[in-house]
Amino acid sequence: MKDQHAVTILIQPFKDLKSENAIGLANEIKKVYPHVSILEPIDFPKNTYYEPRKRYRADSVISYLSRNTKDGFVTIGLTSKDISFTKGKIKDFGIMGLGLRPGNACIASSFRLNKNNSDEQFFKIAIHELGHTQGLKHCPVKTCFMRDAEGKNPTNEETDFCKKCKQFLINKNWKFNSI
Repeated sequence: MKDQHAVTILIQPFKDLKSENAIGLANEIKKVYPHVSILEPIDFPKNTYYEPRKRYRADSVISYLSRNTKDGFVTIGLTSKDISFTKGKIKDFGIMGLGLRPGNACIASSFRLNKNNSDEQFFKIAIHELGHTQGLKHCPVKTCFMRDAEGKNPTNEETDFCKKCKQFLINKNWKFNSI
């Protein structure tokens, strides 16, 4: 039986992502949040491509995903393409992921990940962005999945959600018996 207030996480792969990456990520997310479904891969909306830097605008992709996400669902877009957004005075800042806080959509990219443990890093980026959709801010604990990347890739130092972030998510029907 489904939890009364639980949302369903929809994994929306873009066509560039290998299906085994989406399936592997879904299986990892199910360890901490059981209500997960994988959608059929789609093309990026044409208006999300930023030609000068050959990147996809994460904020535009999230807007698209958000408009197409019904109440009771959160959609995470997955891609292997380079994504970006405007950060301060930098119009096209390359990122690994972006999520609305709180919100119903986020995106994670494997483009900037280290190749030797990219599956683990991709999970950490995805779970971080999903945390934002649930309302979590960046966390000062350096080993927490919710820490701010600060323009780098700190995922190898991240081991779990800290106690405070984990409790916040438990209150949102997340389960942590398998992580």
